[in-house]
Amino acid sequence: MTPPAILRITWGIALLALVAVSPLDAMAADEAKTTKLTIQGIELNVPTSWASQPPANNMRLAQFVVPGATPEASAELVISSFGGTVDANLNRWVAQFAAEGREVKVTQGKSPQGEYYVSDVFGTFNQPIGPPIAGRTKAVPGTRAISVMLIVPEKGTFFLKLTGPDATVKAAAEDLRKSFGGNAANEVVYTPK
Repeated sequence: MTPPAILRITWGIALLALVAVSPLDAMAADEAKTTKLTIQGIELNVPTSWASQPPANNMRLAQFVVPGATPEASAELVISSFGGTVDANLNRWVAQFAAEGREVKVTQGKSPQGEYYVSDVFGTFNQPIGPPIAGRTKAVPGTRAISVMLIVPEKGTFFLKLTGPDATVKAAAEDLRKSFGGNAANEVVYTPK
């Protein structure tokens, strides 16, 4: 028969071992929930729940469907790379929403890959329909767009734009930042000119 003191020590060691392993297991589980991708010079850790799709046009490097509570509540993440100044792009993203009732927050941060700017806009999105040259749009109220301009030295400027229903985009905001190494807690307010 095992003496009670030895049983208590053994139980205590087993409990400590369980507690000590749990954070590592949690980190491993988080890593298993993402896929590491390299897209023309940037590295992203994208949640496995975000479904990759073929780019809808040749201006997109990649695109994903970010699931919402229902299929109709899903959002879209588009990754692209093209020119323009920081302020011109930030102002363009804000202008894609109707002025009435629009809420805007713009921040600036630093990631391991480079400096970045985030435009977080909520309101009625003037969603493009048809070819961009046609300039036709459809008003979609209750939309949020979190658009990131990531400047990667010697590799280029990349845009990550997450657009969709407010709740879905809000829920995915932290994962979007984590995907490229951003952190909202370390960002500062930025005012485009």
